[in-house]
Amino acid sequence: MTAERALIIVNPISGGADKSGLCEEISKTLTDKKIDARWFETNGEKDLERLQKEISQFNPDLLVAVGGDGTVHLAAQALEQHNNIPIAIIPSGSGNGLSKDLGIPQNNSDALALLSDNRLKAVDTLRINGKLCVHIADLGFNALVVKRFDEAPTRGPGTYAKVAMQEYINYEPGYYKIETDAGNFEGEAFMITITNGRNFGSSATVNPKAIMDDGKFEVCILAPFPKATAPVLLFRMYNQTIDESVYSKIISCRKAVISSPETELLQIDGEIMPPVNKIEVQIKEKGLTVLLPPAIEGNQ
Repeated sequence: MTAERALIIVNPISGGADKSGLCEEISKTLTDKKIDARWFETNGEKDLERLQKEISQFNPDLLVAVGGDGTVHLAAQALEQHNNIPIAIIPSGSGNGLSKDLGIPQNNSDALALLSDNRLKAVDTLRINGKLCVHIADLGFNALVVKRFDEAPTRGPGTYAKVAMQEYINYEPGYYKIETDAGNFEGEAFMITITNGRNFGSSATVNPKAIMDDGKFEVCILAPFPKATAPVLLFRMYNQTIDESVYSKIISCRKAVISSPETELLQIDGEIMPPVNKIEVQIKEKGLTVLLPPAIEGNQ
């Protein structure tokens, strides 16, 4: 597609890097392509409400999300009443899991080429307790890490890894009951991941066989494991073989109910939700349209 009006959403703090040079490059690209552009910067103050108002006033035919998975989530939320508008993702966050799953270049210059050379793809999204999820949600360990990372004074992958190691030492698994239309589970788990994609933002793979437009999502269960096994499991995550581990169970389904006797932290696309002891998950087929490079098939 060739856009006429683009609304660029910039998260200035995502990834912990200055984005002024990137924004100049985006502006030049849009000017060269004769695309009328308007800019929107997040600041944590009623971002969704302000963005929805901007979309209604400007009436763009393309949104450009400059940030990580949280920025894409915000854009997708704002488009729930305008789902005919696609999103172009310029990955520049601490976690860029969705863009990696889609095969979008992580190099800014290559990602910018999407604005003129692209194809459209509709992918599935999730509803978790009624809230939109465009990529990944967690109960358990990773939700705790996301919370601690959000509270940390610095950003970036290094901070995320440091927080994960600190929290792992004393983390205690939770007890969960999972009911789906394709199978059930009850027992202890180190981490429960609900996702339509393959990877965390760190590129660690939790769901190797994911297909993002098959009308299903996966509940990925990581059972408690001996500490001596942690390096092997980490290697499997980066070798895309975690599903072959005896500590991994993956249920592919269209709806799920997950409950716990204790309240648990829940994160959705990097945003910490209030603690819960029950979540209901449903698939929304082709709930999000994105721009992809024509030469990269991405996650089909």
